[in-house]
Amino acid sequence: MFDIGFSELMVIGIVALLVIGPERLPKVARTLGHLLGRAQRYVNDVKSDINREMQLDELRKLQAQVSESARSLESSVRQELDAVERSVSTPVQAALDDLQAGATKLEQDVAVPVTAGDRSDKAA
Repeated sequence: MFDIGFSELMVIGIVALLVIGPERLPKVARTLGHLLGRAQRYVNDVKSDINREMQLDELRKLQAQVSESARSLESSVRQELDAVERSVSTPVQAALDDLQAGATKLEQDVAVPVTAGDRSDKAA
């Protein structure tokens, strides 16, 4: 981030010693260290928040893609199911109609009117 070498730090230390004085320099250095630590923690917190938000955004996009894929799959499965149901129900219904017509015809054939001669045989 900053390109500060050892010689530049020495110059800053000497100037600080001359300006601040030897009695207050340790206290100022300690305060400066605390402030730099806080700033560094703040920058790290901001970076981690940004990374978290980016990951959350990526997860939301992934969730939307998965949901869209699931809806598409569900739609195609429903269409196929409807097509299979239509193709099966038509022949089945025709077979049921044929069976019902056959049963009706059989009932009509079996229901023969009883004649008078048949009645006397049953009475005896």
